[in-house]
Amino acid sequence: MGFFNELFTNKAITIPFVAWLIAQLIKVTSSLVIDRKIDLSRIIGSGGMPSSHTSYVVALATVIGKNNGWDSMEFGIVCAFAIIVMHDAAGVRQAAGKHAKLLNSLVSTHFPGDEFNEKLKELLGHKPLEVIVGAIMGVTLGLLLG
Repeated sequence: MGFFNELFTNKAITIPFVAWLIAQLIKVTSSLVIDRKIDLSRIIGSGGMPSSHTSYVVALATVIGKNNGWDSMEFGIVCAFAIIVMHDAAGVRQAAGKHAKLLNSLVSTHFPGDEFNEKLKELLGHKPLEVIVGAIMGVTLGLLLG
């Protein structure tokens, strides 16, 4: 039982998970308020406000910095990891989502039959504000709970 106890009391695991879960629940709640429907796919889906990937990695970085020192090698490593994740979320994945939207539009216009009936996923990445809000959530939860 020691393994599971250590696993579930490890702040570098539990606090980032809580940050991710809160971000995903915000997406479900906003979908309920805006679209007036429960969209449980938002629990595991990517994209939208706030960035749960960002809230996760920034909470992790904050917990590591708070517990191991802001000048520790571990904090430096996880910061580099967080920067890559945030750049990917707001850059590469957002561009891929825009490409998917354009391709879906082209396919539906030029191939209206059943030949290409599977749409590409459009909500992949984040706007910069979604990443910033995710980062603020991650820092706040990391400092409060870490």
